[in-house]
Amino acid sequence: MNRRDLFALLAAAAGASGFRFPQQAGTLAQPGSFSLDGHRVRFYHPGIRECFSIIMLADTHLFRDDERGEAFKPYSGRMAKAYNRTKHFLTKEDTDPEACFEKTLQIAQQEQARLVALVGDIFSFPSEAAIEWASQKLKAAGLPYLYVAGNHDWHYEGMEGSLASLRATWISKRLLPLYQQDDPMMCVREIGGVRLVALDNSNYQITEAQLAFFRAQVATGQPMVLMVHIPLYAPGRPVGFGCGHPDWGAKTDKSYQLERRERWPEAGHTETTMAFYREVWSAPNLLGVLAGHIHQQSLDIINGLPQVVTYANANGAYLKVEFVPQKA
Repeated sequence: MNRRDLFALLAAAAGASGFRFPQQAGTLAQPGSFSLDGHRVRFYHPGIRECFSIIMLADTHLFRDDERGEAFKPYSGRMAKAYNRTKHFLTKEDTDPEACFEKTLQIAQQEQARLVALVGDIFSFPSEAAIEWASQKLKAAGLPYLYVAGNHDWHYEGMEGSLASLRATWISKRLLPLYQQDDPMMCVREIGGVRLVALDNSNYQITEAQLAFFRAQVATGQPMVLMVHIPLYAPGRPVGFGCGHPDWGAKTDKSYQLERRERWPEAGHTETTMAFYREVWSAPNLLGVLAGHIHQQSLDIINGLPQVVTYANANGAYLKVEFVPQKA
């Protein structure tokens, strides 16, 4: 059994699975530790100045629509039917994405979360009705939040255009209010000495500007957590862990016909994306990576750092992420 499999087994076991960040031979020990207990994640680090928590959610797949969406039904029809009824991830009772989203915001209020992080695929397609509904619920909750898109948020299936052009178009036309003046491709919040960094990798790639932004966050030296919709490649994981996956590309793209979109490129990832991947796992002040996209919770340890993927919020799931000061 390799190290990744061992920690995944420990994470699945009942009760908290806590461990100190291991390091490769010849490197200095990284301060801090991490634990995972169900959907409760805790980071401990001497650079954290105060105890606080955030709620992170992804993959709500809201599908509400109205007469404004009539002209787009040829592009929204499949995903409009995809998550109408769901099973709650804990109780297994019948539920639906809107009820799950509202309940998660209520939990964030009860937990006095300092931030709600919406990390992609909050919508199944860029429906005006769904975006307005979610915006109203977020405003009513009165909690600080950040948002980055997932691959479905801006995608009308079968609509002509490249992934990059469609993302830019529908962010501009529909999603822009959710960013609250943030750059849609990248943003950061600082709470209690921790930098909470969110990047849009919803086309599986990273731009030069995003790489420069990430490097700037690393250069602060402050403890930081990276949040992305699509999880980063982990050895042994399928191509859905696609940001930095060495086999990602046209040959492994099995869904482009179903999703009626541009096929992934023959050449695979750009060198910028691969540089980003390498630099994430060597960042000395990174506490871990949080992601969504695959609709199943998982844990991988890469170069001694955890990547936690959350179960879908369409099923009521979320991560409560706690940050705790630790003596050096």
